[in-house]
Amino acid sequence: MKEFNGKVMFLDRADINTDEIIPARYLTEITKEALKPYLLEDLILPGFNAQADVKKNNVVVTRANFGCGSSREHAPWALEVNDINIVIAESFARIFKQNMFNCGMMAVELSADALDRIFKKFANNETTVTTDMDKMTLRFATADEEEVFPFEISGFNRALVEADGWVGYADSKY
Repeated sequence: MKEFNGKVMFLDRADINTDEIIPARYLTEITKEALKPYLLEDLILPGFNAQADVKKNNVVVTRANFGCGSSREHAPWALEVNDINIVIAESFARIFKQNMFNCGMMAVELSADALDRIFKKFANNETTVTTDMDKMTLRFATADEEEVFPFEISGFNRALVEADGWVGYADSKY
């Protein structure tokens, strides 16, 4: 099973689309590894630097409708190859969300109120997230503060995560 812990990259915007996650000009690449340097290359946010920010973080916290746009599987792959295995948002585009679980990654939905609290309390600090799959909680922590947030995922999606994705799940069942 992949790790769902690490330093947080805060992307304070809704509707981040798959073209911003991995630009379409790189979809001709034939390996996941080839996508690695281009993750979030076209995302424009104040204070965000894709080259620097992606390399030092393993968790994305963002707003609503993450992964909208094209249904390409390359977007979760680009996250995965950069050791980002969990995205926390208010909501996700349906196909993007299932592609995350199919790859053994987590797309965790929290309420808008919870995300507002997280951004207000943690976004301007070096923050880590620790996921407890048994308790289904996310612990956000800085040097001075911490807060725990419960989350839910379906039993099937949890089985996909625990099997490291659809292929591992299918191998264990069929």
